[in-house]
Parts: sequence; structure tokens; C-alpha cells
Amino acid sequence: MKILAKCPTGINGLDEITGGGLPRGRPTLITGYAGSGKTLFGMEFLVHGARDYGEPGIFIAFEESEKDLVTNVASLGWDLQDLIDRKMLLLDHIVVERSEIEETGEYDLEGLFVRINYAIESIGAKRIVIDTLEALFAGLSNEAILRAELRRLFSWLKDKGMTAIITGERGNVGVTRYGIEEYISDCVITLDHRVTEQISTRRLRILKYRGTLHGTNEYPFIIGEKGISVLPVTSLKLEHKATSERKSSGLKELDEMLSGKGYYKGSSILISGSAGTGKTSLAYHFVEASCRNREKCLVFAFEESPDQIVRNMKSIGIDLRKWMDNGTLTIISERPSFTGLESHLVKIHKAVEDFNPKNVVIDPMSNLISVGSPIEVKSILTRMVDYLKTKNINTVMTSLTPEGSGSAFGTTEGISSLIDTWINLEKVVESGQSSILISIIKSRGMSHSNESRILTITGDGIKIGDKHRGQVDK
Repeated sequence: MKILAKCPTGINGLDEITGGGLPRGRPTLITGYAGSGKTLFGMEFLVHGARDYGEPGIFIAFEESEKDLVTNVASLGWDLQDLIDRKMLLLDHIVVERSEIEETGEYDLEGLFVRINYAIESIGAKRIVIDTLEALFAGLSNEAILRAELRRLFSWLKDKGMTAIITGERGNVGVTRYGIEEYISDCVITLDHRVTEQISTRRLRILKYRGTLHGTNEYPFIIGEKGISVLPVTSLKLEHKATSERKSSGLKELDEMLSGKGYYKGSSILISGSAGTGKTSLAYHFVEASCRNREKCLVFAFEESPDQIVRNMKSIGIDLRKWMDNGTLTIISERPSFTGLESHLVKIHKAVEDFNPKNVVIDPMSNLISVGSPIEVKSILTRMVDYLKTKNINTVMTSLTPEGSGSAFGTTEGISSLIDTWINLEKVVESGQSSILISIIKSRGMSHSNESRILTITGDGIKIGDKHRGQVDK
């Protein structure tokens, strides 16, 4: 059987959900409202093709000049002029203004065919982007003839073996404003930019893809400093390897509760509890122990600045500054509402790739609920946890249990199924005196204590005592 050939886009995450890229030698329609990223999508497709796959490309622009295109993408680190000089890229700006056109009788797009054909032959192009077709409809009045000519254009590009991207404005009813291109394209991808409760998010969806299976969900994406990033989904295949190696939690008594050996390497750990129970302190005991073993640690803090964290941890005998100074520890702090959920995940990916840590701490992950619904937060955390597992990175997350919930099961994200080890901290009152209890809700793949023990926060760190035997006040 002849399988449909794919043309890799090089766009982070997109080739994963398309099973290898766009249909090679066929036209693809990219549609969306103004500002959704259509032009950038097409340009990135050409840049990666020229730079990474040795396939020259042509960008036919009806709205932006060559100079503007070169300038607009320079901030992404793309040197279009270099690609042009090496004949790996050709930019052609075609002006179509109704005021400058005199229609006499029937017309066709033969002149455009000739111009494109010359460009293809001049650099041996394999890829082409036409941005955007609405300019033709705005400049020429006879839509019936124009529709017929567009069909001929798509067929002609297909005969030429060109992998083509055609961009189009989203219509109020149909996929495109004029409702024709989607029916003659082999692949249709829609881009959407929406704002919900003052939080901006972008979504990508493959509306159709002839001849191949593909992801059909809406996939979040961002436009970052290196171009478009579609949220990775490879990690969802659950193909990460599991190890029997163990590592210390940073506390001897907690290790004893975990069958005497601590956490599995590359596992995910959730520390939940109400305010003031020591969730962050427990996480930084793990950080300090890992740094002492010369393992890099990366912390994403959503409530405190790095200096405040250093000061607070010093009060319980943990000196984080020395690990930050020698490059073993990096703390990245910002409010969750600073960007959308997608941006947070991509930042985590980038920081992990740049710093290459062995351990990652998210403190507290429950703050992410402020910038997304529970379903969206769970989706993001699922991708994050599985991504870190594929890299065999230990992940420690803290989560605030809502006051009055009475147990860890009030965790708002509902992600307990993603977690390998779940530790709960709970305040109790006995004889009018408040205490903190630590217990292990679950720990996959190992025997563990089912006792609740008393946890005390001292100037020398966290101390875990004997089994709790008291009577909690009602």
C-alpha cells in the first residue's frame, strides 16, 4: 500500500499531532481571524524547511512587503536575508488594489501562475506559502471566475509537487470568508485566539486531513520567542521508562515511612495540605538533599520571590543561597496570572531544556487554577508530569487544600491519578493545642506506612515524630 507522504513543518508539537507533518506535494489551508498567527505559521514552515530540511521555499505576500516580512520575524532569530542570499527562500510581494485594476471582459490568474512558476524554477522550490487569498477577492469582483481560478491554482500546485500553505481569513459562517478553499484543500487547520476572563489563549485544530489519521482535539499553542509551540502530546503515550532506583526525600523519618528508601527516581510527588502546614518547607528539604548530591534542581515558585524563599528557608536551617551561587539551584518566580496556562507549560519546557535539572519543584501548583478551569489545569499538569517523567526527572508539587475540606481529597485539581507518591499534611487540634500530622495517602510500587505522624517545624528544619495516638477535638 502507498502511504501518504508527510512534509515535516519543524513547528514544535505540530508534527506529533499530524503524524509527521503536512501532506507532501498537496495544499494545506490555514485559517483564522486577524492576529491568530497564520502568517507566522506559514513563514515558520518555510524557515524550518530551508534551514532544517534543505527544501527551498517561496512566500507570496499580498499584504506585507519583503522588507516588513524580514523585519517582523527578526525578533524570533530568523535571518530571512541570509536564506534569501543562499537561494533557500524567495519573498514576492504582489500588490492587488481594486483602484489600480481595470477589468475588461473575463480574466484569469495566468499572470500569477507565470510569476509563481518563475519563482519556483529560480530557486528549485519545494514549499510555497500564499498569504492571503482574501486580497484576490478584494481586488477582483467576479467571484465565480475567481473561485474557478483558485481551483485551477490548487490543482496546478499539486501537479508541480509543491507542498503548499494557503492562508485565509476565518468566515462568520464557514471556515473561510468566501467558503471555497476548504473544499479543495487536502488539509485544513484552524487557528483561534480567544480571551476568557482577561486571560488570552490560543488554540489549533486540524479540521480535516485527507488520507491519514490525526489528532482532532483543540490543542493549545503559543507564539514564543522562537516561534510557534503546540503543546506537546507525545508524553501522553505513557512510554516513559520506570526505574527501581530510590532517592532520599531529604528527611530520614519520611524515608522510613516510604519503606526506608525514599522516593523512586523519576517519580511524581504531591505534597498537599492547608495553609501553614509546611508544604513548601518539606519540598525544600528535598531540594537541599538533592543539591548536596550535586543534582541540579529547578523550582517554579508562584507565590514568593527567590530572595523571600531564601530568607524563609534560612529560618529553618536550609541555606539555599549557596546552591544558587554555585549553579546547582535555579528558582523562577512569577505570578500564575502573568501569562496563560500554555505559556507556563512552554516556559517549563524551555527552562528544563536549558538547565537540564534532575529535580523540578512546582510550588504551589494549586495557584494555576486562577488562570484556567479545573479541566484545563488538569490537562496542562498531565502534559507537564508526563513530559518530566520521560526525562526521568523527579517532580515535587505542592497543593493548597481548601480550608475546611478536612482532608487532602479537597485538592482542587483532581490530579491524584497522575501522582506516584501523595503526602498529606493536616492541622489537628487536641486539647486546645494545634498540631500538624503527616501521612502518606499512596505511594505506587512500594510498601509504605499507613500511620499519621506528628510533624514539627523547628529552627533546625522539619522533625517527624512518632505515630499519632491522640484524640482530635471535634
